Parts: sequence; structure tokens; C-alpha cells
Amino acid sequence: MTRLRRRRAIIAHALVLVALLATAPGNAFAQSGSVVPPENAHANSYGSGWECDQGFRDVDGACAAIKVPANAYPTNASYGRGWECEHGHLVVDGSCNAVKVPSNAYLDPSGKRWECNRGYRAVDEACVAIKVPVNGYLAGPLHGSGWKCDRGYRAVDDDCVAIKVPANGYLADTPYGSGWKCDRRYREVGEACVAIKIPVNGYFVDSARRSGWACDRGYRAAGEACVAVMVPENAHLDYSGNDWECNRPYYKQEDGCALL
Repeated sequence: MTRLRRRRAIIAHALVLVALLATAPGNAFAQSGSVVPPENAHANSYGSGWECDQGFRDVDGACAAIKVPANAYPTNASYGRGWECEHGHLVVDGSCNAVKVPSNAYLDPSGKRWECNRGYRAVDEACVAIKVPVNGYLAGPLHGSGWKCDRGYRAVDDDCVAIKVPANGYLADTPYGSGWKCDRRYREVGEACVAIKIPVNGYFVDSARRSGWACDRGYRAAGEACVAVMVPENAHLDYSGNDWECNRPYYKQEDGCALL
């Protein structure tokens, strides 16, 4: 037991000595694998090596000062200019020039451009007042003219002109067309709404169909009337109800049904 304790004590003293030698200043062992940072640089906070201080960049192993113009700040980036213009300034020929905001405008949140106030529109480098006609109102900034007409009016050049709605018609909320539509059971004929005349054996159809009516089953349209479908022998009305087709095994032949 005594010899074992002595061996352990000797090994412990040896490990302590090695640790002291490794951490001693100027020791070759401690310096192996490390690099002394150049002027205006500092050791990396992780891994090995070094990096330049803010406002400097690596040029052939040395840290050279970045020339930051007025109204700019360093970005500490290893690429690009190494600086960016402050809010409200733009890069112009290597300098940071203030964004020129015209009258009736404001600097947008990006700090790089301006937008016109409500009621004004951009024309070249100025903000010009939008002229809203009578019976009109200001529209959003993305609208072409900057204004729209009130309901019941439509834009004609630079004015808002009243829409003339004929009898038996109503205003249509569409930016195109006549600006009006006909009431149910009426159809547009020129600038008027004319009552739809439904023939005998017909019924009203509320659709874009020009006639506005259709024939009952067993009848077909002929001009402005509904005439009975003449079903020949060995035939029946088809799925539409306005024509006929032959029973099997008959086939249509002229105005009748025959076996082949």
C-alpha cells in the first residue's frame, strides 16, 4: 500500500508540473496553434484566429481603416462597401446624400424614398394636387386618376357625368358598360328597357339569353312563337324536350324513323 501511494503522488506532481509549464508566458507549448492578432483586431470569440475591429477590414493580413463618409455608419462586413447610409440618405457617387422630399410629401419608413400626401400625386419630382371633379371623390394611391365618381355618375374625360337610367332599369355597380341594367322581365334594346313578350306555351328565362324566354316541353321556338314538336312514329321527345329522336333500333331518316 505504501508503494502504491508513492506512485500516485509522483504521478500527481508530474501532471501539475506539466500544466504549469503549458500555461507559462512565452512557453512554446502554450503558443503552438495560436496567432497574435494584428493591430486593430481581436481574437475570435469562438474557434481560432482573429477578426478586425469594427471600422476596419482585412487587407493582406492587416486591418485597414474603412473610410466611412458623412451621414453613414460602418457595417463591419467583410464584403461590399463596409458602410451604409443613415436613415433619410442615399448613396450617390460614394457619398450619402439626403433624400430630397418635395412639398406635400413625406419620407417613407424605408428612409430611401418619398411618398405624396393624400390628395396629391407624384409628377416627376414633385407632388401635384389631384383635381377632383364635382360628384367625385379621392381614390386610393394605386388608382390611375386619383379619383372616382360617386354612385350614379361615370368618368368622362375629367368630369363625372350623371348616368341616364331608362324606365324599368336600375344602376349597375360596374366600371364598364352602360352603367345600368334592365329590371326582371325587361331586356335592353338600344338605350331603353323593353318588356319581354312571352309567347303561348313559353315561359320567362332569367338569363343572358336575348329572347328572355324558352318553350315548354314538347314545343320549339319558331320566330317569336312556340310551335308543337311533331314526333314521328317510333320516336320520342329527346332530353331537351324541344326535339325528338328515334326509338331503338330505329334511326333518323329525313323526317321519320326507319330500320336499316
